[in-house]
Amino acid sequence: MPVFLAVSRLIDAISQFMGKLSEYMVLFCCLISAANALIRYTFNYSSNGWLEIQWYLFAFVVVLGAAHTLRMNEHVRVDLIYGSVSERAKLWIDVVGLIVFLLPACLFLTWLCWPFFWLAFKQHEISANAGGLIRWPVKLIMLAGFGLLTLQGISELIKRIAALTGHLSIDTKYEKPLQ
Repeated sequence: MPVFLAVSRLIDAISQFMGKLSEYMVLFCCLISAANALIRYTFNYSSNGWLEIQWYLFAFVVVLGAAHTLRMNEHVRVDLIYGSVSERAKLWIDVVGLIVFLLPACLFLTWLCWPFFWLAFKQHEISANAGGLIRWPVKLIMLAGFGLLTLQGISELIKRIAALTGHLSIDTKYEKPLQ
């Protein structure tokens, strides 16, 4: 189990780094948006490239930030019984959810993203918009994001199994969003 927990810590560190990077991408997106508006209204000049780079950064934030969100246990849940069961039952619900839902879906989406990215990369796909950007980087971000979410799912599975076997203590507290 110590080897698996070391792998889990490595994956967590990668997810944490990507989460921090995603936070900065929000700032960059806002700065680019403000600069684009300033240039457009001051100099009457605009480029689709500025709009597309915001789209790329938003994709980066959402897709690469998802693994960090899972690591922080802040992802959306369907809380029918989770909040009212014991800590051990929560761990089992998480294990089943990870094995049955998250990991298969993420593996499938990663697999689907590869040819999507590779074709765009091989063909040097460019946006059809005037002044548009190359498309393969954002498709690579999708591939990397689902791959990282798969790895984080494995990390969470390792931690849940370690907690069930008494090798680790984790907090399963989940606060349902206010509605």
